[in-house]
Amino acid sequence: MPLEVETKDCTALSDGELAEMADSVTDGPAGFDIGLLSKQAEEWVLVTQVREAGELGGFSFCTLERIGGTPCLLWGLASVRRDARRAEVLQALIADQFRRAVLAFPDEDVLVGTRLADPGAFAAFEGLEETCPRPGHKPTGEERAWARRLAKRFGVEGRVDDRSFVVTGDGTPEGVFDFAATDPGALPAGVVALFQPLERSRHDALIAFGWAMAEDLAASYSS
Repeated sequence: MPLEVETKDCTALSDGELAEMADSVTDGPAGFDIGLLSKQAEEWVLVTQVREAGELGGFSFCTLERIGGTPCLLWGLASVRRDARRAEVLQALIADQFRRAVLAFPDEDVLVGTRLADPGAFAAFEGLEETCPRPGHKPTGEERAWARRLAKRFGVEGRVDDRSFVVTGDGTPEGVFDFAATDPGALPAGVVALFQPLERSRHDALIAFGWAMAEDLAASYSS
């Protein structure tokens, strides 16, 4: 059955849709609730929802903006239901938002940034260039600067280690990109190691970003 994808302004979200989102993440490991979702709807510009036969399979808050002149696609809170079609739902979310990035920033490379709490969520960065952090890579000064810029944008300035990209939690759930791999045991050991310093009970997260190159965006999403 085909997936139905819709991206719209957060101001157009109904109370019923927020409640549906909250129901879909109840008891999830990220600790999302209706209060956090409502706050995200106020803080972000767009929300993408993916449904199968009318049932919500995943959603993502996001915005397209420039940071210091650099085109950015930033993901706030996002969640994909842990079922057999999770990979398809993830790709549908990303594809719709990348199409919007092409329209907003034609012929420009776009930085894609978010916060992660599970190594499986690195699947959202497949196809991007120069992803940070990444196994075996020592961040450059500019990459560390981006970690700080994104931390400021996400409202966690002062809590990020710009060498490890770890954001120390304050005990409350963060607006992370919640996605889990179907087979966690198959994840690369180096990726898993990036998350080992995280204290889950404190709701630590990992700031991550990568580059969607203009030519790749144009080839895949301009139609």
